[in-house]
Amino acid sequence: MSTLDLSKNALSNRIAEHITEQIITGELKPGEKLIENTYAEEYGTSRAPVREAIFLLSIEGLVERIPRKGAVVKGYTEEEIYDLLEIRTMLESLAMKRIEEHGVDAEVLEKMDDILLEMKEEKEINKYTQYNYAFHMCLIEMSKSQVIKNVYSRLELPLQRVQSISFANEGKIDKSVSEHLIIVRMLRAGKIAEAARILNKHNSDVIESIQRSLTKKAWSGHVLY
Repeated sequence: MSTLDLSKNALSNRIAEHITEQIITGELKPGEKLIENTYAEEYGTSRAPVREAIFLLSIEGLVERIPRKGAVVKGYTEEEIYDLLEIRTMLESLAMKRIEEHGVDAEVLEKMDDILLEMKEEKEINKYTQYNYAFHMCLIEMSKSQVIKNVYSRLELPLQRVQSISFANEGKIDKSVSEHLIIVRMLRAGKIAEAARILNKHNSDVIESIQRSLTKKAWSGHVLY
């Protein structure tokens, strides 16, 4: 899940979560400036909690500070998008190797079943993207590696932004659900190598889907998402 709880200030967390939702849903666009006074007035507070919220989001990789402009929504080049997805693929492949070593965790499998029930019913892209991340995070938890989990957790919000590109394509949510069901089935049957193969193909397809989407929009490397 998100690491926004780095702050002990509940109000800062609430503001950070609000801004995060605006970014993930596209209400706030890449390069758009975050106006501290706007959020301070909305929440009836000083600018201090807003600054802390923006600081948290900069740690999360959703916001960046630009000289003479201030805090803006971070954008990603096409190359950065592929880097994020390839790092995710490598971490999940490593997690599957650890699952082969430690075995399948039945409790985590039950959690994955519960998430899949939500995924089957969800058609809204941003919410589905959150469930998708939670499902894949279960694989990371099953690896029993705190190192893999810590690194993977840092990708949460950037990954959600990027993967929403793929899920926006018609039919991709249904395909995603189907493949996740197969992965759980293989894990439950103890066919970990087969589950790893399906997972790797699943992740490769996501990259190809996003690549097609970016090509259609004539992305040129310097364009931000």
